[in-house]
Amino acid sequence: MIATLTGVLACKDARRPQRIVVDVNGVGYEVWAPLYTIYTLGDPGTRVTLRIHTHVREDVLQLFGFATDLEQNLFERLIGVSGVGPKLALAVLSGLEPQELVRAIRGNDLGRLTAIPGVGRKTAERLVVDLKDRLAQEEVGGDPAAPMAPADSVREDVLSALANLGYQRATAEKAADRVLGRDGIPAAFEQTLRDVLKELAR
Repeated sequence: MIATLTGVLACKDARRPQRIVVDVNGVGYEVWAPLYTIYTLGDPGTRVTLRIHTHVREDVLQLFGFATDLEQNLFERLIGVSGVGPKLALAVLSGLEPQELVRAIRGNDLGRLTAIPGVGRKTAERLVVDLKDRLAQEEVGGDPAAPMAPADSVREDVLSALANLGYQRATAEKAADRVLGRDGIPAAFEQTLRDVLKELAR
């Protein structure tokens, strides 16, 4: 099984925000990653190293990449919960920062968990019951600064990414407008998306 990948970030698509391609000596590996990992990777052309979970089924082999041990450990614990597959686990890790996810589970915060698309009350309750006592509180470092981009372009890219993550357009627009209105000049796409996800999780 593949445990890590080190190579050049070849592809990073704002409209498919959880998918990247890592070029390792001329071979492109499709990797699915939570948004909080993708925030750390920089622009295409950057050299990256990812921790990898290799998911094998009868008809597919998928690679899931993570910037930190905490993210990988959370992912692997999530897919061990009944009814939670890799796609939903990725959505959970994209909906809340790892640190916040740990706090939500340990604090039995069903409201924050059910705010994530695809997570209903029963699933949130299962996450709390199965994982509450297993999760250690760990710190996660910050993200590197990223370049600025025009407001309209950032807004549309953020809304497209949120639609792909399962958020309703109207809800996403309200959250994006609150963030952009509050911050004035927008940050880069990834920081703006991160801020909007925090707004949606409130």
